[in-house]
Amino acid sequence: MFKAQPKFITSATKLEECPPATLPEVCFAGRSNVGKSSLINTLLNRKNIARTSNTPGKTQQMNYYQIGDEFFMVDLPGYGFAKVPKKERERWGKSIREYLLDRESLRLILHVVDVRHDPSQLDEDFFYWMGMNEKPFAVVLSKSDKLSRNKVNASKAKVRRVLKEMNIDVPILPFSSSSREGVEEVDKLIKEFVFEQQVE
Repeated sequence: MFKAQPKFITSATKLEECPPATLPEVCFAGRSNVGKSSLINTLLNRKNIARTSNTPGKTQQMNYYQIGDEFFMVDLPGYGFAKVPKKERERWGKSIREYLLDRESLRLILHVVDVRHDPSQLDEDFFYWMGMNEKPFAVVLSKSDKLSRNKVNASKAKVRRVLKEMNIDVPILPFSSSSREGVEEVDKLIKEFVFEQQVE
């Protein structure tokens, strides 16, 4: 776990509003209400530093959380069923693409997918987009406590097949904020991308 004290820094609606790119960043992407905020809270061992909600689309900006003097975690707006106007969703999409493509301090994208459902077309499109743009990412299968071990493994295998068809090989990590499955694995992955690249 991360020992440094986390704190909320700012919410940005576009790349120009992000903090200076002086620290490495790890961002969390995925459909609305998939568990990104819960993942962040669990990793930071905090209950409510990242806002969680049962209402899709609650995260409407890029929310920055600074972990000590080490790096930022960035909670991106969810895509999919957000109950917001189409123009607003399009603005999010443009801002997120610019952030993912042009943010020099971005080290890792954690794409969160609900383990209980097959990857949506939006998920698959995002897999492909990240692969085409050679972005470093991993897939986190959230809410793994909701399924049996066999079903979790089956879901993981399906995601792997989808990625293989795109010639993409990235980590796929089951995770649960309730049972804390996967906390150590995700924690280790983040540290590898944040701290090892800093050393280089």
